[in-house]
Amino acid sequence: MKIENTNLKEVKLIIPDVHNDERGHFLESFNEKLSKQLKFKAIQFNESKSGYGVLRGIHFQKNPYEQSKLIRVIKGEIQDVAIDLRPDSKTYKEYVSVKLNDENKNLLFIPKGFGHGFLTLSKNAIVSYAVDEKYNADYDSGVRFNDKVLNISWLLDSDKIILSKKDENLPFI
Repeated sequence: MKIENTNLKEVKLIIPDVHNDERGHFLESFNEKLSKQLKFKAIQFNESKSGYGVLRGIHFQKNPYEQSKLIRVIKGEIQDVAIDLRPDSKTYKEYVSVKLNDENKNLLFIPKGFGHGFLTLSKNAIVSYAVDEKYNADYDSGVRFNDKVLNISWLLDSDKIILSKKDENLPFI
């Protein structure tokens, strides 16, 4: 397993060792060594299924329930985006955008203090993600996917993007 830096040093791209043969493939997506390297202790695993054009996010939880996330695509392809929302950071309001899919099998680690969203680029996508803090609805927050300050370059035109009512009503920064 290899850990690569992204343009935001705290957000890491994890490239697993994939062992392919005539039967299929095998990979380790998480282990104790990775947990220690990332200083990430998973307490919950979540899974979502989304159709083409569905954008989930940009979500985060406020302190003291901030979550780090480890994102993996089981099926399909997504554009995964992490935004630095730490006001005191040198990279405040900057973002990372990567394609995660069932072919490259890469994972993205997003630490506390970052917003997260993903856009489904395939017919369907199944996304699995581990978190290190429980969900608390009172501390749930987010920002609008098309915030002009963030200026995220999404890989689909906005007229093809499908949002939940909650995400349609998220505030701008």
